[in-house]
Amino acid sequence: MVVDDQLVFRHAAREVIEAAGPEFVLLGEAVSGPHAISAADDLYPDLILVDVRMTGMDGIETSKRLTEAHPEAVVVLVTIEDPLNLPADVAFCGAADLVRKQDFRPALLRRLWRAHGRRAG
Repeated sequence: MVVDDQLVFRHAAREVIEAAGPEFVLLGEAVSGPHAISAADDLYPDLILVDVRMTGMDGIETSKRLTEAHPEAVVVLVTIEDPLNLPADVAFCGAADLVRKQDFRPALLRRLWRAHGRRAG
């Protein structure tokens, strides 16, 4: 599942997910934190990509709520910013990882799943 208030990234993420291979299927998209929580309750995604900077409920709070409600899901924060410029609470929001949008490619998606997915370790 992809959570981002920017349509451009949701489209780009959809293309990356489709290119990552048949084991990756986009179950849904959300445009806000509350929408993401509702969608996750309905869809039970294995992996949720959450933009750090969203209006209203930001990605940090969204990640906290998603990981509390769905501890089986892997939440990964995505950002266009340099990670050093992000708030310190990024490290404490329950997300398994943080990646830059500029680096988001099929190989990175597969590496994230190998590192953090249910089949890992």
